[in-house]
Amino acid sequence: MPVDLPPAPPPAALIAAEIRRLPARDADQGVAVSGDTVYAISNHSITRIAAKTGQEEARWDGDPARFPHLNSCIVRSPILICAASNYPGVPMRSRIERFDARTLKHLGTQALDGPGSLTWVVRHAGGWWACYANYDEKGGEPGRDHSFTTLVRYDARWHVTAEWRFPQAVLDRMSPRSASGGIWGKGDLLYVTGHDRPELYVLRAPAGGGPLTLVATIATPTGGQAIALGGKDQNLLWSIERRTHELVASRLPALPRMTPNDD
Repeated sequence: MPVDLPPAPPPAALIAAEIRRLPARDADQGVAVSGDTVYAISNHSITRIAAKTGQEEARWDGDPARFPHLNSCIVRSPILICAASNYPGVPMRSRIERFDARTLKHLGTQALDGPGSLTWVVRHAGGWWACYANYDEKGGEPGRDHSFTTLVRYDARWHVTAEWRFPQAVLDRMSPRSASGGIWGKGDLLYVTGHDRPELYVLRAPAGGGPLTLVATIATPTGGQAIALGGKDQNLLWSIERRTHELVASRLPALPRMTPNDD
């Protein structure tokens, strides 16, 4: 559904340069990557695709009543780990779905009780980092708007160890939606996308929780949704073009030395 966005800022100095596109029928919610394999993710279907040829290698198509809204996935071989929710249903319910990364056979479900709707979960620095979206409109709950979007860190046993909130500058850009994609990149920095804008927010998470700090914004060739970094190549960004159902690879620019800014 189209949303009214605030006026665009001046052109970003940092731009991700598009490299190639792959058609993918399930490129609707996000993309995951592992080596020479990419995964296109839709609400209740996933396609495994050979990155070099674009050939489909496997596909899973779930029951929409049981799997209403997959949001994003990561690969921790041999498992594909996906963040899912009951969006736009309320009250919000979140869970992790696990699949065999090769065959896409569904392996199991793990419920998560967090402050919103789970949009992405990643493994980093010995813990699990989960982002819980909140919304102003469709899918939101009374008393909470997009500013309540929260990043939660869990230990290996899924006990909460810290929480972070997003800086106002990023929340303003994501409004009225939330953080749709996130992945850890070089320099211990977190790369986050919103729902609509063709922008990537580079963030730093202070130890122990608190407000995330915005250190850079990168213009991207696609708008929002879940993203992935290209395995060993941490400068290779994969994103999706929802309108054309394509997976898009682009090259991230080098980040200049700059002072963190959370204005």
